[in-house]
Amino acid sequence: MLQAYGELTLRQVLEQAADQYGYKTAIKEAHVELSFAELEHMSWHAASAFSAKGVTKGDRVAIWAPNVYEWIVSAIGLELLGAVLVPLNTRWKGAEVADVLNRADVKLLLTVESFQASPSSEIRYCDLLESEALNTVAEIVLLRGEPSHTPQENVISFADFLLAGEQADMALVKAAAEQVTADDIMDMLPTSGTTGKPKLVMCAHGQNLRTVATWAHTNGLHAEDNYLIINPFFHSFGYKAGWLACLITGATIYPVLSFDLDAVLQQIADDKISMLPGPPTIYQSILAHPQRDQYDLSSLRLAVTGAAPVPVELVNRMRNEMDFEVVVTAYGMTETSGFVSICRPDDPAEIISGSSGRAMDGIEVKIVDADGQSLPAGETGEIWVRGYNVMQGYFGNPEATQETITEDGWLKTGDVGVMDADGYIDITDRIKDMIISGGFNVYPAELENSISAIDGVVQVAIIGVPDARMGEVGKAFIVKAPGSNLSIDEVTAFCKANMANYKVPRSIEFIDIMPMNASGKILKTELRKLVA
Repeated sequence: MLQAYGELTLRQVLEQAADQYGYKTAIKEAHVELSFAELEHMSWHAASAFSAKGVTKGDRVAIWAPNVYEWIVSAIGLELLGAVLVPLNTRWKGAEVADVLNRADVKLLLTVESFQASPSSEIRYCDLLESEALNTVAEIVLLRGEPSHTPQENVISFADFLLAGEQADMALVKAAAEQVTADDIMDMLPTSGTTGKPKLVMCAHGQNLRTVATWAHTNGLHAEDNYLIINPFFHSFGYKAGWLACLITGATIYPVLSFDLDAVLQQIADDKISMLPGPPTIYQSILAHPQRDQYDLSSLRLAVTGAAPVPVELVNRMRNEMDFEVVVTAYGMTETSGFVSICRPDDPAEIISGSSGRAMDGIEVKIVDADGQSLPAGETGEIWVRGYNVMQGYFGNPEATQETITEDGWLKTGDVGVMDADGYIDITDRIKDMIISGGFNVYPAELENSISAIDGVVQVAIIGVPDARMGEVGKAFIVKAPGSNLSIDEVTAFCKANMANYKVPRSIEFIDIMPMNASGKILKTELRKLVA
């Protein structure tokens, strides 16, 4: 059954959802509530607007905006026509956005006038682009806000954009949508850009839908779930594992515009949220909240986490104190449609904490040495992946595509890991993050996982720093729990008692806040800048 999704397009999934779930709530955001039938209607309206603006199959359209319902409507609308979605990181600056817009030959940009990222920080998106040359963008559409408040002339409101669609011939629009196939490119997500400019990852309709459907089926997401999507829509966790998974399963989407812990706890209680995915820090923050008992969190059912070490104690506390029925860890990357492996709901806490699960059905994973030769269970090497989830390639970059995907279809992830006899993968690190100390390979993620078990540690990140004698040694940055009296000496003593000498961080620094990207991953590049 799940294989059949590989033969579908988003149009067919949207129509199935509207037929099956009808007037069940699809999206609820603030005072806006859309049923699946209304979502289908609005998405076709958006498709007509894109068509009226000259967008056709294969054209690239970018969305640079926080999690609002118009984001979803617009994305579905353009994908119905066979246009390609290019989601942009809301934390990027103007130059970073302009670079991707120009390299992707983007035809239309959808954004918002402004966004209050925090009480003291307002982002004005068009202002950030004022001095940038946008070579291919014909028009900017404001999902929210007024064009008169922006410096550009080629800006229209979302209402005027949709109004233009009323002039389009719906029969022609639907005929164009019917020409889209499962093999046509659906989206181009930029990579994180940690090793240079972001690459643009091309994924097709069928592979996205099959991969997401398999992920949702494996973790048990279903139509009765209320899904709080904290992860940003520009990331595969908020987009593919987020609203696209809800469209496939019939779960209700609750977009989070900006993360505020008290507001999240209140919304869990008010809206009976059952699905709450995210990095471990979200659950750690909830568990550490001094007034947690004042909120009704009994509706929570399903948690999918990853992107950072997950201590066994955290898994147990999520199950026992937060009453999650299902807690699983998962692993994926942009180049694999967002997914590779996942734990199963009945796995014990030790497996969930100590691994990123095993490959999803129909996907192959192997561990290889530096020469690409397969390694036996228990040996550490690079993780390679093959299957329907592997990208079509990097847009405009055949050289990088050829370097990343072998002739027989294996994708080189750049991640270091070990796989046990049952196929469970433990991600030990990124190849580029590995520290070579005195000739020994040191994997920071292994040490971070160990240090995370210390009482009082909320977050930890380890980087390599130059050392005259050893070449490179580890430096640990730690965020302590509020009120914790944990000392550097105590952390050092723990490390010496639990790690080989060459693995023990040579320096430790407590910091107030860990630099993180919008998907919850720690930015080690920023920590390296602190050291430099």
